[in-house]
Amino acid sequence: MDDLPFQKITISGPTLSALMHRIATSLGDVDGLLFGHVTRLTPSTLTDDNTPQNPDSDLVATITSFFCPNIPLSFYDSLGRVDSVTLHRLVSSTTHQSNSSSSSSNFLGWFSARRKSPIRPSMREFCVSQSLSRLKTAAKGEKDLNPCVFLLFTTPVHGEMLYHTHEYRAYQFQVNSRCFEPKTIAIDNIGPDFRGNYGCFSPNSPFPELKCASAMNDEAGEDLNRMERVSKDQKELDMVAEGFCVGDLGKLMGSETVNSTMSLEDLYEKMLGKLDNLARQVEKSNAKVLEMENHNRKLRYKIARPVPE
Repeated sequence: MDDLPFQKITISGPTLSALMHRIATSLGDVDGLLFGHVTRLTPSTLTDDNTPQNPDSDLVATITSFFCPNIPLSFYDSLGRVDSVTLHRLVSSTTHQSNSSSSSSNFLGWFSARRKSPIRPSMREFCVSQSLSRLKTAAKGEKDLNPCVFLLFTTPVHGEMLYHTHEYRAYQFQVNSRCFEPKTIAIDNIGPDFRGNYGCFSPNSPFPELKCASAMNDEAGEDLNRMERVSKDQKELDMVAEGFCVGDLGKLMGSETVNSTMSLEDLYEKMLGKLDNLARQVEKSNAKVLEMENHNRKLRYKIARPVPE
């Protein structure tokens, strides 16, 4: 049987978060089973010539759920030999629960979580994957597909836990070559049923009819309004900066740098003087307002004071 290589392995963000939470709250090293489905995604390449398109499709394994008994060696022994009876019971119970919740899932593989160890498969994990590769799974469309997906979780060996708590990698166990092939793992934030629509999107709504004359008139009107706004802004800037145009900023580079810098510094000093004058005017007006409030307070006190009999 030929191996069917995956292009990538996908998992949703909530599923990955739940799996990492289960691993973090366990008392030690754990392992479990992975469930999901395998789909073929045909890439849609749009061309404007008569070049024939590549009909090849990509095989993507999507992990939708998992089962973690919170104990190590849950379905295999210390030598990595899988207990087919225990595995069949776990797979049957998990798939039955998934089918009852109206979500199709098949047995894709397994995962292993260790503490403070190198993030590479061990000899025992190799033996477990090899034992699983001899088991057939009745996945839709891929009846000869073996449960060959393997996720490895570890915690950092040294002090990197200040930055992240877990490291993980995805592998596909190749039956013929008897080796782990690293695969890209993609974290999806939308459902797998809706995600496939991005690859084969085609617009169905017709464009509305546009009158060329009215469209040209509208564009001309927009350009005129835009020019008027720019002219108005330039006039306001000239009023504030005493005729200093924005185009003069280009003179700050080149041979006229010294003269332009001096004129700009002079303009800056004049603006500071205007701000200082404005601040003094505001201070005087505040003093007058305070004096008026005190005067009004005295008048109200005189009016409210009772008249002696």
